[in-house]
Order: sequence, then structure tokens, then C-alpha cells
Amino acid sequence: QVQLVESGGGLVQAGGSLRLSCAASGRTFSTYCMGWFRQSPGKEREFVAAISRSGGSTSAADSVKGRFTISRDNAKNTAYLQMNSLKSENTAVYYCAAVATGSTWYVPSRDHAYDYWGQGTQVTVSS
Repeated sequence: QVQLVESGGGLVQAGGSLRLSCAASGRTFSTYCMGWFRQSPGKEREFVAAISRSGGSTSAADSVKGRFTISRDNAKNTAYLQMNSLKSENTAVYYCAAVATGSTWYVPSRDHAYDYWGQGTQVTVSS
């Protein structure tokens, strides 16, 4: 099992940047694909980005491509989401998620593919 703890959320003005972190427990972090999702009030949870266990493969939602970057540091058991050029519509609770996989390229975008979830961190973008 793995426990996930997000941090780095907060209030930022439109056009600003934030970096979210997702710290994972355990010594097998490199066997997990990591994903970021978000949920706004009244909306369904949506995919943001995912990164393979090695970091060699990534995927991102069209709405964030070119502005958000997912990365990971397996030595620190941490995944990151760098968010630039933030917009008011990016306001949401952001969740990181993990799924164990033997594949080095697996980057699922559907939330039901993930087995472990963090508690979420609030990101508020003021216009």
C-alpha cells in the first residue's frame, strides 16, 4: 500500500504559478504510476496529468498542455505538478493518485484506474 499527501496549494492571482507536491510513503514508489486529478464544486473529478513509474512517459489533459507539467523524483518518493499561467477556471481541489504497475509506459487518464488517493489540496485562482 501507499499513502499520498498533497501540498503546495493556495491562493494565486490569474497568470501566476504554483507547484503541487505529492509525497508518498513506502519504499516502492518507483513501481507506481502517478496521476493528478481535480474537482471543482458541482463538477465531476477530471484528469489533469499522469506520469509513468520511470518518468519516461507522461500524459496531460488538452486544457493544461503547455501550462502544466508533471514530474517525479523517485529518490524523494514525490510527484509534482508545476502549474503556470493559471486561470480562474483552474480553481479546484487537486488530488494525486497512484496505481502499481509493471509497465514503464502506463499513464492512465481514467480515475477508476487508480487505487490510492491523497486527501487533496485546494487551489484558488483569483481573477
